[in-house]
Amino acid sequence: MMIDSSPPLLNHYGELSRLPPQIPTPERNDLPNGRVLMEEYCQLPLIDLSFLNSTNERERLACAEAICRASSEWGFFQVVNHGINPELVRNMRREQVKLFQTPFDKKATCGVLNNSYRWGTPTATCPKQFSWSEAFHIPISKVSEQTCYGEFSSLREVMMEFAAAMLKLAMLLAGVLAENLGHPRGVFENICQESNCFLRLNRYPACPISAEIFGLVPHTDSDFLTVLSQDEVGGLQLMKDSRWVAVKPNQDALIVNIGDLFQAWSNDVYKSVEHKVMANGKMERYSIAYFLCPSYDSLIGSCREPSMYRKFTFGEYRSQVQDDVKRTGRKIGLPRFLL
Repeated sequence: MMIDSSPPLLNHYGELSRLPPQIPTPERNDLPNGRVLMEEYCQLPLIDLSFLNSTNERERLACAEAICRASSEWGFFQVVNHGINPELVRNMRREQVKLFQTPFDKKATCGVLNNSYRWGTPTATCPKQFSWSEAFHIPISKVSEQTCYGEFSSLREVMMEFAAAMLKLAMLLAGVLAENLGHPRGVFENICQESNCFLRLNRYPACPISAEIFGLVPHTDSDFLTVLSQDEVGGLQLMKDSRWVAVKPNQDALIVNIGDLFQAWSNDVYKSVEHKVMANGKMERYSIAYFLCPSYDSLIGSCREPSMYRKFTFGEYRSQVQDDVKRTGRKIGLPRFLL
């Protein structure tokens, strides 16, 4: 008997759609790889971070300007020569795959990684609110604790090294963005300490019912900055000029996007852009996201006047988001805090 590592996503989706959990006939516009014919791939800004260390001042300034322009115009960009060892990324992916290949029942009950395992969308009341995915959403404060790992002890050292490297990169980028607004590069060092941040390991199982199913529902990120490492499968889409555009995977690059807190702090200079993941009909997808966050009692205010948003704590923001999702089925986010 084959033991399934995937959660019962099809059953849950079937209940939401009030249909028996069966596999329907593929749609006529399904492509051979299980995707539907859709919008074009976007040319996401690609920035070589090695120029931040150039001896040429013009090159350093041009690189910083490219980061800030992409954060303002796109809210998303890719970085290469980012300082994270490719071997470390490969090791982290290998450990991630090993973790997700564990039987579902064991993942759901063993309490590994601070009981951070989740799947689907528990709050969903209809199919469009459902995410065809599973994840471990891990507080960085727990990453070093040996008791968190159980039998997955080989994951600990790799995850600690990976999280530290992602924090260093996130802080570098946040510093560049802060400096552009007249603040010192180190302004976030006390605000976004490592223990406040999160690492999310994502797996999007192949979805047999439709390429129009969300792997992850449309949303913005409730943090300052997100750094994403993804595999070659693709599926990430973002909102640009009022339409969805797909991001073509680049194995040499990491993806960076602005979160809600940075948009509020920058007074809308930088944009937290809605994005989603589309499920794939044939292939599973893996990604790892690092979320740069403040402490829950950190007060978020705009760094420019007149402010567009009232001041709020990160804890208040998270609570409001969770309440909105529970009541309405979707995140409302920053509009709740407009003045």
